[in-house]
Amino acid sequence: MAACMLSRRLAWLRYLPGLTKDFAQAQCLREYCDKPEASEQDGKREVRQRQEATLQGDYTLHYNPPSYHNSKWDSVASQGHTDNDEDEQCLSILAPSFRQQSNCYTVSSSRRLSNSKNTLLEIALNNVSEPETASLPQSHREPVPPDVKVDTRAFQKCRPEYASVTLDLTQRPPPIQWDQALLLLHKVTILKGNMQPSDVVHFLKELSRLHPENTPLVRSDTRFVMLLRYSVENLHHFTQCQLLDVLRSFVWLDLPSSHSILGLYEAELSRRASQMTFPQLLLVADLWRCIGRQVPQFLEHLYGSVSSCIGLMSISELVQLLYIMGEGRQCPADLVRPVEQLLMHHVHKLEPEEVGTVCLALFKSQTSISEGAVNQITDKAHSVVEKMSDFAMVNVLKLLRFSHLDHRAWLEAMAQEVPHRAHKMGVQGLMHVALACSALHYRNDCILMPVAERLPSLVSHCRSKDSCKLLWAFGTLGVLPSQIPGFYPSLIDSLRQKKSAFQRYPEHLLTGLLGLVFVSQFPEDLITLALSPEFIRVALKSPQLELKKDLFTLDETVALELPHWTGPRLVSELREEVAEMLWKYAQSDVCQKPEVVQAECALKDLLGGDQFVRKRMILPHTRSIDLEVHLDSTGQPVPVNTSPQATSCPVKNFDLGPSHQGWEKMNVGVTLTEDLLAQLVNTKNTTDRSTPSRDFEPPPLHRVDSDEGGGAFDIGSELTSGIKVTRSAPQDLHKTTVKLAIQVSNRNHHCYHSEQLLGLHAMKRRQLRLAGYRVVELSHWEWFPLLRKSRTEKLAYLHCKLSSSLE
Repeated sequence: MAACMLSRRLAWLRYLPGLTKDFAQAQCLREYCDKPEASEQDGKREVRQRQEATLQGDYTLHYNPPSYHNSKWDSVASQGHTDNDEDEQCLSILAPSFRQQSNCYTVSSSRRLSNSKNTLLEIALNNVSEPETASLPQSHREPVPPDVKVDTRAFQKCRPEYASVTLDLTQRPPPIQWDQALLLLHKVTILKGNMQPSDVVHFLKELSRLHPENTPLVRSDTRFVMLLRYSVENLHHFTQCQLLDVLRSFVWLDLPSSHSILGLYEAELSRRASQMTFPQLLLVADLWRCIGRQVPQFLEHLYGSVSSCIGLMSISELVQLLYIMGEGRQCPADLVRPVEQLLMHHVHKLEPEEVGTVCLALFKSQTSISEGAVNQITDKAHSVVEKMSDFAMVNVLKLLRFSHLDHRAWLEAMAQEVPHRAHKMGVQGLMHVALACSALHYRNDCILMPVAERLPSLVSHCRSKDSCKLLWAFGTLGVLPSQIPGFYPSLIDSLRQKKSAFQRYPEHLLTGLLGLVFVSQFPEDLITLALSPEFIRVALKSPQLELKKDLFTLDETVALELPHWTGPRLVSELREEVAEMLWKYAQSDVCQKPEVVQAECALKDLLGGDQFVRKRMILPHTRSIDLEVHLDSTGQPVPVNTSPQATSCPVKNFDLGPSHQGWEKMNVGVTLTEDLLAQLVNTKNTTDRSTPSRDFEPPPLHRVDSDEGGGAFDIGSELTSGIKVTRSAPQDLHKTTVKLAIQVSNRNHHCYHSEQLLGLHAMKRRQLRLAGYRVVELSHWEWFPLLRKSRTEKLAYLHCKLSSSLE
């Protein structure tokens, strides 16, 4: 009779969503469970049964532990891979917000289908949405090598109030022996269908007290499988406390987050959410977090209850709510402002680790709060930075990186903190330090050098993602191999050892290689792999990643800088497609910028017409435009446009001074005096301080010599109708045409408060020279102030720039 009842129950449960495989297995084991002679006293039989159950128990596959939850519970601190792939959503390059302006002259290279327009090369990030990424089975991810351990839940030790809304993973229940567990499993076979809800809870609670080394044996035991089925039978009959006890047991038993019965538990808890208090909802969410399962259905109920209790929420509840939002990778739009206001009310009371948790939560959930709120949080972090753990400190950098906000005091504090912390930090912490610096364009060798010195000893712990992002960060900031001898070779070797990972994560390889070519490093075997037809097929297959532009940049760089190259190349059709795509974007965005249009129009006035200036992408793969001008050996302009468009220069929209009709026939005769030149370059000798160069500050010590040799003026030279240079031209120019690439730069072409070019733009200058061009930079600290000056001053400035290029 009991067997018939069990058979009917199993037949009914088989139709529940997601349980077909497991119930089919349970039915296969039913006869075994019904046999009265199944006794744990026979040791050999027990071992054989466990082995058979292990072979059949395929439900344990695809285990996806949470970021902080180790299968080895004798070590509380979790692995360094705590943030999963949360950084994949964040743009590494600044967008137009706060004090860091966007790069108006670089075509976006986003690998997403949609993104903000004005960015540099975006780092090759895995753009699987975060909720999906976080729930990917472990077998679908790159293995994480052991790293320095961090405790990502340390903030929960800051206040005793966290005990009511979290599970303390350091307080494991008192252990039981294996013999006791066998006895419990035997009782399961005896009670079978007569099991009451309290019995199910009791068995699960007791079994969860096993030592972690024995929990895999329990999970693979057929009687435990049956116990889980009985728990589903009694699901609606559990009290709320019993449900919470069952979830705690699942945590200690390391039940796989992908196990099919967990979906039923989420549905039941969601059904009962309206009956729970806010602290109970937080506790349930935390238990799900400990299991490592994404539960969007339940979190909707949690978030829906926030508005009704926002005014009564304590600091611990607020921080825990933010933590859950971060782990769930979402903050509902209607909660952003209320949560921000409450956070600002409590920010001065936050403990150092709580500050780090808040920053990480905002970063993971991609929650954009106001500039003032970010500043206040970072101010608080700065005031307690010496008490913060390395993990918390790195999280503050993540928030600044996401917010595109430069906090000068915090960045300066990093120059003090990182040098004495780097020697004990793990790979991922160091990677995020470097990545934040590159995203903020902040080059400070006091930070970067200790990171570079530490990493070669940690290479064995690097994932492909870590190695590639580190190469990107250092390459973007222009740190040359000669400055850090062991850094680049060790990470290049690391990439060679992880070639198989790039079949799954092609964007990582392109990230690393672009960082390398920025600093003239060309590992030809890895480039051959990246440009191979097989790799290109993989790279272009993903609908969520747009890697064509990165492949194009790498391919054209190889063509220019490796003339001996005989390896694979992109097919011409793909190169033409990407070049056209980039140019269309440039025409709709960069080419329309007022500073670019004014430079183009003024050059046409200066040189004598539209035919002497061509606005185009000389090197399309560098994703920015140039104003191309040709001069003969005597300094006279040579036509570059065969079919100039008369309407390409909308002068009427901008203040260029008096009408320019007949300008090419006039000898204006403006004398370039010292005072005038001082105004043009905004130096200390100027007598008119009314329009200072906006946001320009004296560059720091890391100054790089300009490529174009501009800035040298002859005091008292005459500006005439032509650009004819009064100096005697070098002998080798008499029979040649000088090709000039005139670039209107933006401050995001350079490192923060510096004249040092970022990696992409340094590479472009290098390649323009290889292509036979001389670069003339209209730097933002010189040209932008002139936009508000007279047409005569603009022309005088351009005259001197072109003249200097012929020296």
